[in-house]
Amino acid sequence: MAMNTINKDGTKRTLHNRHVQMIAIGGTIGTGLFLGAGNSIAKTGPSIIIVYAVLGLFFFLMMRAIGEMLYASPEEHTFVAFITKYLGIGPGVFAAWSYWLGLIFLAMAELTAISTYVQYWFPTWNTSLIQIIFLIILGAVNLIAAKIFGEAEFWFAMIKIIAIIALIAVGLMMIFTGFKDTSGVQASFGNIFHKFQMFPNGITSFIAAFPMVFFAFQGIEFVSITIGETENPRKVLPKAVNQTIYRILIFYIGAMLIIMSINPWREINPAQSPFVQVFKLAGLPAAAAVINFVVLTSAASALNSAIFSAGRHLYTLSMESEAAMMKPFRHISKTGVPSGGILLSVALMFISPIISAIPQITSAFEFVTSVSSDLYILVYGLAMLAHRQYKKSQDFMSTGFLMPAYKITSPATIVFFAVIFISLFFNPGSIVPAIGAIIWCIIFGGATWLRYRKTPAAVVKEK
Repeated sequence: MAMNTINKDGTKRTLHNRHVQMIAIGGTIGTGLFLGAGNSIAKTGPSIIIVYAVLGLFFFLMMRAIGEMLYASPEEHTFVAFITKYLGIGPGVFAAWSYWLGLIFLAMAELTAISTYVQYWFPTWNTSLIQIIFLIILGAVNLIAAKIFGEAEFWFAMIKIIAIIALIAVGLMMIFTGFKDTSGVQASFGNIFHKFQMFPNGITSFIAAFPMVFFAFQGIEFVSITIGETENPRKVLPKAVNQTIYRILIFYIGAMLIIMSINPWREINPAQSPFVQVFKLAGLPAAAAVINFVVLTSAASALNSAIFSAGRHLYTLSMESEAAMMKPFRHISKTGVPSGGILLSVALMFISPIISAIPQITSAFEFVTSVSSDLYILVYGLAMLAHRQYKKSQDFMSTGFLMPAYKITSPATIVFFAVIFISLFFNPGSIVPAIGAIIWCIIFGGATWLRYRKTPAAVVKEK
């Protein structure tokens, strides 16, 4: 292996552009689309397209801000490292631990989902055993080498993409052949605009759809975590950031348009996957089993990415900490991965079988994922503030991968994240997690600020 493919810390740059593209797409497209799209459409009808377009724009801008910093410092393992670098140790510690814990909780939720999907075919299998098997397999995949992880995630994401392309292709065929369902409704793009209302269930439901779609996009930042182990990062990064958001918007909006053209949006069952509904109408009786397989791979993909990301975040935390207890997590294995960070992260994920034993697990599943996502909003906001400080620092690269129209788009993105957090209170299921995130911010954020308030940011020097 060429010397320029090995980082100073021993990690190896073995991921290619196709891995990075699929990791970002795979980390974002998941159960939020395959299972949650019906609920999103039911909330606000065709105007859900506007919600996806607006969220897509601001996620693109956030990724351009993160991408600009990564282009200048491609050796960083996570975008959270820039928060420490440009805002100071206090905000960095708060963001890093918040993001790492968010990943752990998210992984636990995905494990719970995986066991549910497997039991679709094997209802008598033990839930905890299923979770343990998947965690051991994907933990081992991450320990072997980054390239093995990249290959696994490539194929996980490919399955999801094939399912979406199949839906779009089948839907277009039904539309252009004048397909009619048993009630005589013809498939047509006109179904989208038939009896159109901007806010069919009121403006509150429209606002409540924003955090739902935000959570569906969450994970797009995984592309930034792969750059430290990517060959030719400055060549791959611009393509990965620009192309990923376009493809995600095409997949999401394209799928939504087809779904609402085949099934008039007022008739879509929010409790059932709209993918299943479309394939059943097309005459595929095994639609439920096929989509269950796709959703299973989606959950496995999310778990795979969470392990990858959590291991590298804990590694970064250990490198920034002087505590003796963090030293074991600085270890880089012979295969070029932060094995200590991966092992502890996976070990904590074994708590998931305990969560599965808690009564009313459905609410527990929703709670941990919501708390995780709420914390991400705070971390995303801090990343945008770090980018503003980067612009003032000596690290600023005027010839780099610049965020477009920075003076307008940067403050607009920060304000938008604040609005998204406020919108959580319009959704009854998100209120308690949102309050929990505020409490976490006050207690842990306040503690880190008090401890490190006299320690300045490492690199921020006015030019």
